[in-house]
Amino acid sequence: MTVMPTLFISHGGPNIVLADTPARHYLEQIPSLLPRPRAIVINSAHFETDGVAVVTDPAPGMIYDFGGFAPELYQMTYPAPGDPALAKQVLGLLDQAGLAPHRISQRGYDHGTWTPLKLAYPDADIPVVQISIDPTRDAAWHLSIGRALAPLREEGVLVIGSGHITHNLRAYFSVLRQGANPDPALAGKVKAFTDWFADKLAAGDTEALLDWKRRAPYPAENHPTDEHLMPIFFAYGAAGEKGRGTRTHDSVDDGFFANDSYLFQ
Repeated sequence: MTVMPTLFISHGGPNIVLADTPARHYLEQIPSLLPRPRAIVINSAHFETDGVAVVTDPAPGMIYDFGGFAPELYQMTYPAPGDPALAKQVLGLLDQAGLAPHRISQRGYDHGTWTPLKLAYPDADIPVVQISIDPTRDAAWHLSIGRALAPLREEGVLVIGSGHITHNLRAYFSVLRQGANPDPALAGKVKAFTDWFADKLAAGDTEALLDWKRRAPYPAENHPTDEHLMPIFFAYGAAGEKGRGTRTHDSVDDGFFANDSYLFQ
């Protein structure tokens, strides 16, 4: 069986499924980048727990974890099945790695999961297992979660980290809701940050990446909080110790909100 790559995707807001944007069209083209997976394990920035949790739900419902968006978004569904057997395997791998996982028997798909998957795999016929982040833990811890799950790639499982390469919502909502002009300096800070990640991921420079808060340019301006960046370390870790990242998409919204995505192999 072909060894699957892993993915990091910047999932955008829930309205990405309606928007005519490069980021949306990129997500629609994901199946052209890799073999069809037999199942998906996805780590969403919107699934936060104390420690790491795995969802064993055989039929997850929907979580509309947003407000003020178009009414039709609240009617959308993504009926992909869960995979309790794969979830049990994930729990076992995490336990073997000493990560003390816990299980959640029922949990729906948050928008970090269902919106990108609805675009990439609209038939909803690939089983999905959800795995959480812990916003109190660092990059090294999230990398270790992914590293523990690297063997799944040899079984046709696609491992996805769903977050955002930049996530300064204060600046974004100032533009979106108040009509304010973005700080022109912010675009340069975003480019410096995203280019630094592209360089380090391409080189497989794990030491620098795990020290991103000190070494990357303008970390606070791009991530006032860390949770949306943690899935990139998960996806990078799942590619194995020799994994390298190729930036497969790099559009920018409103001049500063970056949508970079990566393929790791």
